[in-house]
Amino acid sequence: MISQKINENSIRKAKTLIDNANAITVICHTSPDGDAVGSSLAAMRVLSAIGKDVHVVVPDAFLFYLRALPGASEIVDSVKYPEFADKLIADTDLLLCLDFNEPSRVGRLSEALKSSKAPKILIDHHLNPSIDADVIISHPEMSSTCYLLFRFLCRLELFNLIDRQAAECILAGMMTDTGNFSYSCDDPELYIVEAELVRKGVDKAALYRMLFNTNSANCMRLNSYAILHKMELFTDAHLSLITLRREELNRFHYTKGDTEGLVNRPLAIPGIDISLFMRQESDCIRVSLRSVGDIPVNIIASELFGGGGHLNAAGGEYFGTLDEAAEHLKSHLDDIRHRFIDQKKK
Repeated sequence: MISQKINENSIRKAKTLIDNANAITVICHTSPDGDAVGSSLAAMRVLSAIGKDVHVVVPDAFLFYLRALPGASEIVDSVKYPEFADKLIADTDLLLCLDFNEPSRVGRLSEALKSSKAPKILIDHHLNPSIDADVIISHPEMSSTCYLLFRFLCRLELFNLIDRQAAECILAGMMTDTGNFSYSCDDPELYIVEAELVRKGVDKAALYRMLFNTNSANCMRLNSYAILHKMELFTDAHLSLITLRREELNRFHYTKGDTEGLVNRPLAIPGIDISLFMRQESDCIRVSLRSVGDIPVNIIASELFGGGGHLNAAGGEYFGTLDEAAEHLKSHLDDIRHRFIDQKKK
């Protein structure tokens, strides 16, 4: 038995909106990860089981290994099918917004989201939601949107409609957003939910291999190169930095997802409590941040890179060159050490 964290009034309003809708469109954030894709697919499967016409629309391509999740082939990529994606959003009876907290996080779908007249339900675990939704179910203390979605579906009395396929999608999001339950996982009820999903028939060992141990040869070579040649350690600040230029990515035939998890690797080094990875994109420098313990990298992401996220996992962007982004970080190392390392030791 798990506690009832979601407000009862929100549950009642959401149930009414779902009951009154025939067509439901699910959307999530750009560069959809395991939590975004997993929660979207699980919602699609369960709501379809009660007779709703449900579509999942994503702003852009998602990580290749997530294509093996049940229902992934039905996802509408708005980059490939922009007119169809916009029509689904425009004609829907209900928008289910999963795993994002503001319209800008859905990229090219942001205008369609803001102009839609359909009721909206937001289910998310990021801080400070700023979406004009009819129902906002926001719990930043929860480790993943999939974990929150499971609770939501149970409160709607739909637990029995969470079949093995839906359970696999939910568990995928829970696993990827906690590094397979290695961080943001102090909530004991997390493991009750995990057990329920395994009881639904999920092969967790096979799911782990798919999510964490599936890499191409080029991916392995790229990650090895990054650690061997591009990892810098700033021991006074207990911080690591890895940078990759576009030509370096191209050298290893980079495809989306090849650097997933790279930012976590330096945290295995004793004394390194903060890790940053900067990747050069066509329009900006993407910055990923991770930490251990109670070091709030979401604050660093917000202050230095206009981003945000969670205590131990965050991201942001820098508009300039990769060298400038790295120097921007290095110019703040003393401040990072003083605020987040030295203060912790006192």
